[in-house]
Amino acid sequence: MDERQALIAFGALSQETRLRLLRLLVIAGPDGIAAGILAEKVDVSPSNVSFHLKELERAGLVTTRRDARSIVYSAEYDALSGLIRFLMEDCCSGLPEICAPALAAPCCQPAIGGRQ
Repeated sequence: MDERQALIAFGALSQETRLRLLRLLVIAGPDGIAAGILAEKVDVSPSNVSFHLKELERAGLVTTRRDARSIVYSAEYDALSGLIRFLMEDCCSGLPEICAPALAAPCCQPAIGGRQ
């Protein structure tokens, strides 16, 4: 991921509803979630959710697919990994042991304190 792509991704994530939507999609896994269900989960109108999902899609952070009459959104895990790599690629001036705890943080584990 280059700096321009990272700026677009961070710009998309700098809005509360979009960050909440992406976190829900990450939790959902590759199967994703239909747009209508996402709207219910974040308690906003379907048109509002559609607007925010389009911004996340434009940033390359989500993908879509049609499932019958629904549009299903999924997190784009390669893009998310690229964003993390972008942040960590020049980690700690060549002292990787400083960054090791952040890179070794458990993934796919329940959040501490039940927060997801």
